[in-house]
Amino acid sequence: MYRKIANTFCKVLIYMIAFVVAALMGIMLIHILKESIPALREVGIKMFLPSSEWRPVSAAPQYGLLPAVTGTLYVSGLAVLFAMILGVACACFLTFFMPKKLASVCLAFIDLVAGIPSVIFGFIGLTVLVKAFVKYLKMAAGQCVLVAGIVLGIMLLPYVVSTCQESLVNAKRTYEKSGLALGLSREYVLIKVILPAIRPGIVASAMMAFGRALGETMAVMMVIGNSAIFPKLLGRGQTLPALTALEMGSIEYGSIHLSVLYVANLVLLVILVVVTLAGQLLKRRFAEHEK
Repeated sequence: MYRKIANTFCKVLIYMIAFVVAALMGIMLIHILKESIPALREVGIKMFLPSSEWRPVSAAPQYGLLPAVTGTLYVSGLAVLFAMILGVACACFLTFFMPKKLASVCLAFIDLVAGIPSVIFGFIGLTVLVKAFVKYLKMAAGQCVLVAGIVLGIMLLPYVVSTCQESLVNAKRTYEKSGLALGLSREYVLIKVILPAIRPGIVASAMMAFGRALGETMAVMMVIGNSAIFPKLLGRGQTLPALTALEMGSIEYGSIHLSVLYVANLVLLVILVVVTLAGQLLKRRFAEHEK
């Protein structure tokens, strides 16, 4: 009797929490859409033309968002590339070539890295990587898209390692003994059997890392240079979150300038939704292919 009441209460509570979260997301999206309407109505497609620059306070203001959009995608893509290469390799090493006790200690420290504030990563990138680029690559300032991608990639490593390691452990239980019994080497089983089997998990970790990278502000803002120009690997750039953070402190409430920043965040949400849906489709295709 009491157990049934407790189960019912927990079920209702979970549904209520899920409804509240969904409602909050809906309210946030409606607010962003509402505040974006003035910019969409007055500036329109000009915000996304290559010829439009970001000069919101000039005599003839321009609100070009395309450099920040491309900068966001560029930095996030670089970061995910670095994180996936290092993260998958690290997860394989921890799962197959390291003693379990030592691997559990390393995983604990890797998970701890995820809790370090992003400003610390940005500070280390500014004082170490940026200075190294100035010294060894003879750059004038050292702040560039590549440094931002490296710093952000290091920040994403814990998410990639944790997700891939869980998938590897499950696949190892299923396939390793059978492969070794057939006379295959551990490396062959890992590369030819287990890694293809965990492709959905790898895709999930990549999508999660990309979503995390899209919203990162402080660390990227400290090392990318914050120039509203089209990004180059060794040149400065700007991302949508950094643009919002830099502009919000000196903006006039109710202005077109503020409305354009809402459009920037709307674009960020759209990119995140598209990436998430693409990841789900890829996972489904991989699962169907395995069947």
